[in-house]
Amino acid sequence: MDIFSTAVLLFLIMDPLGNMPIFISALKHVPEERRTKVLVRELLIALVILIIFLFIGDNMLSLLSLEQEAVSIAGGIILFLIALKMIFPPARGGGIMGDTPDGEPFIVPMATPLIAGPSILATLILLGNQNPGEEVALITAVFAAWLVSAAILVCSNRIMKLLGNRGVFAIERLMGMILIMLSVQMLINGISSYIA
Repeated sequence: MDIFSTAVLLFLIMDPLGNMPIFISALKHVPEERRTKVLVRELLIALVILIIFLFIGDNMLSLLSLEQEAVSIAGGIILFLIALKMIFPPARGGGIMGDTPDGEPFIVPMATPLIAGPSILATLILLGNQNPGEEVALITAVFAAWLVSAAILVCSNRIMKLLGNRGVFAIERLMGMILIMLSVQMLINGISSYIA
């Protein structure tokens, strides 16, 4: 397993650039001196969810009697839909998750589903199932993707000012296109495996 390519895949699914406006919106009612603390807390909760899911994902497959091909095809479909929303966002504001509630967010929507969402959890199940005995490499990839995403989100206010709305828009669309290609490859792999 290639740690770098796995980390890039997980980073693209986490979509920190696309989530920046949602994070900023979710934190707008939090006092400025608490924003970084709340953001770091949510990022750490997301990391714990990802690591736990990485270890129990394979057991969930066995418990639900799911085959690897089904997870690959389902993961590809979920990634494809997320990528489509990145390229063609909904007409209403608020991005993929819609409007966020007032007040200080706790776990929802920032830790999950924005960072540790269904698409990355399905991908972790798939990766864990495809790479048995490579837990250290998978944890390294998860941590690397999370660390880069966390750095981007902690600096989100500065990045938004630097890139502007058009720059963030363009980068999110590019990430969506790459994610569509990855999701199609997951679908092809799942279908090929099932046919074989």
